[in-house]
Amino acid sequence: MLKSSYPYYLGGQACAPNQDLIVTDKYTGEVATRVAVADAAAIDAGIQAAVDSFEEMRRMPPYARQAILQHCMNRFEERFDELAMSLCIEAGKPIKDARGEVTRLIDTFRIAAEESVRVSGEVMNLEISPRAKGYRGMYQRVPIGPCSFISPFNFPLNLAAHKIAPALAVGCPFVLKPASRTPIGALMIGEILSETDIPSGAFSILPCSRDGADMFTTDDRLKLLSFTGSPEVGWNLKSRAGRKPVVLELGGNAACIVDHDTDLDDAVTRLIIGAFYQSGQSCIGVQRILVHEQIYETLRDKLVTATRKLVMGDPKLETTFIGPMISESEAQRLEAWIQSAIASGGRLLCGGKRNGAMLEATLLEDVPAEEPICASEAFGPVAVLSRFSSFDQALRDVNASDFGLQAGIFTRDLYKMQKAWDELEVGGVVIGDVPSWRVDNMPYGGVKDSGIGREGIRFAMEDMTEIRNLVIRTPPES
Repeated sequence: MLKSSYPYYLGGQACAPNQDLIVTDKYTGEVATRVAVADAAAIDAGIQAAVDSFEEMRRMPPYARQAILQHCMNRFEERFDELAMSLCIEAGKPIKDARGEVTRLIDTFRIAAEESVRVSGEVMNLEISPRAKGYRGMYQRVPIGPCSFISPFNFPLNLAAHKIAPALAVGCPFVLKPASRTPIGALMIGEILSETDIPSGAFSILPCSRDGADMFTTDDRLKLLSFTGSPEVGWNLKSRAGRKPVVLELGGNAACIVDHDTDLDDAVTRLIIGAFYQSGQSCIGVQRILVHEQIYETLRDKLVTATRKLVMGDPKLETTFIGPMISESEAQRLEAWIQSAIASGGRLLCGGKRNGAMLEATLLEDVPAEEPICASEAFGPVAVLSRFSSFDQALRDVNASDFGLQAGIFTRDLYKMQKAWDELEVGGVVIGDVPSWRVDNMPYGGVKDSGIGREGIRFAMEDMTEIRNLVIRTPPES
């Protein structure tokens, strides 16, 4: 169970000036705990603490940064069940999905620990023409400076970790704003970080109101902004971030193509997971399923049968697959989208019913492409089926979206695989599986309204460092 209250972390120190943020159990709706909320003065102090700690942080030898990451990893393993239950309560995440996220949290810090001693550069031959005779060059990567991080509600541990761990690996102090609905995971990371020898002031984890968080974006003392969340918020933050680089991991309405040569039972198993794991609240959750006309009816019927078997209920129970959405208002929004799709000619295959924040796993077909359930990000347990006859047309249909995060392709045709990789306007193409698949060392991110930049430890480390060049001239012999 959760503690009765949690402090925030300001300059690495636990502070509890208030208990103003109420965190609810997303299944029962009851108050689960209370959290300290940072005001503008605390945020300002956190940013200044990061600035003041930068010199010491950047001068830490790689093995010392690695030791911090390894300590965190070890403590996550020791507190595995506690971390999983916190996700179950604050995010409504089914316990099996919660354990999976804790496993990924540990993986993310493990990868960062490994990469922390590999931050290096390159020796370059500059003698590309006679005028460069006697010159040689090399470069190193140096930490960019204090960083600003804003993390989302749906992966309170691992998406915070994808910002924190690479910052620790390269030596960047940071301030982090966790999602107000799910701040506990990030605060538990902060509690464990405070046990280490990290330089004083090097991190702050500050739950705060959206209006009060403006300094996370606009303050010029911060040298990088990394945001994960909705496109509307993300692009607005980028427009106000000033001169600092911005990394955005935003939304999606991920598509999955199922070609006629697919093992249908395998595809159904993966599609069920991709569409409905953690109640569909994933930016790469399967939302659009494009099926070859030769297998459409068979695959559709298998999917409907499998979907109807999913258990919905208390996320703390081992048998539960579908838990609550993050709030009743979000469930109401998606219910309205489902009804709009049906009113415009779509057919409800299964699900569609709502009880508070609980929404049944839902499948639809024949929904017009302009309906929000197809064109926008559903972010819930809903997927829409459509059929295709031409693989090229299916690729065009995938691309007919404002988003471009990841896409899945079930095919055994090497040439179709290559064409999908070449033609799809997405950040990643997953062959033989759903677009929801991700491992924490791969470059992950999107194009179009799905964002800019890439997560994945090594790639985030590149964003959090700058190249510093060195040129050496050897004078001619006299």
